[in-house]
This record gives sequence, C-alpha cells and structure tokens, in this order.
Amino acid sequence: MKTLGIVTAGVAGLLLALGSSVWADDKEGKVTDLVKEAKVTIDQAIKTASEAAPGTVVEAELEKKHGKTIWEVEVLGADGTVTEVHIDAATGTVIDKEAKQEKKKKEGKKGK
Repeated sequence: MKTLGIVTAGVAGLLLALGSSVWADDKEGKVTDLVKEAKVTIDQAIKTASEAAPGTVVEAELEKKHGKTIWEVEVLGADGTVTEVHIDAATGTVIDKEAKQEKKKKEGKKGK
C-alpha cells in the first residue's frame, strides 16, 4: 500500500513536470514568433512610451491584441499614476495610452 502511494505521487509529479515543460515551450514559441514580427525593439518602444507619458518605465511586454503585435509599456508618473502606452510593434507609433485607474473603472462598469 505504501509503495502504491509512492508510485502515485511519483507519476503525479512527473505529469506536473512534463505538463509545465510543454506549457513553457509553447509560451516561449509564441514569444519568439512575436519578436520575429516586431520591427520595433524594446528600447525603441520604451523611448517612445517615455515621450508619450513622462515618468519611469516599470514594465514592457510584447503581445498580440486584436490580431496586431504591440508593445504594452507601463510608465509610473511623478504623481503616482501608472499609464499604459500601447505602441505598434511594426511602425513604432503610439496606438493609445490610458491611466490604469481609468482602465479598472471602465472594466468595472462593463461588469455591471
């Protein structure tokens, strides 16, 4: 009985390890594809975002939204407001920007 428990735990651990490995490989593949599609580097995106929303960049992420590859850059302003700046990864133009608090308020209204 004790052996069965050990074997079961071992199999469960192996499945978890393999599953997370496959998930990580899939995620890395998607990121690699996004990087290949992007003509704008992370440094260029950060510079553009800093010009659009002065402050300290706290996060930059390459992602796909509405079929378009974009840079989403978060900038912390001197007043403490975090602004998300979306930049077209192909052209480097600012798509839009909005304060995170505003975004949360909009999402809250949609849910009501």
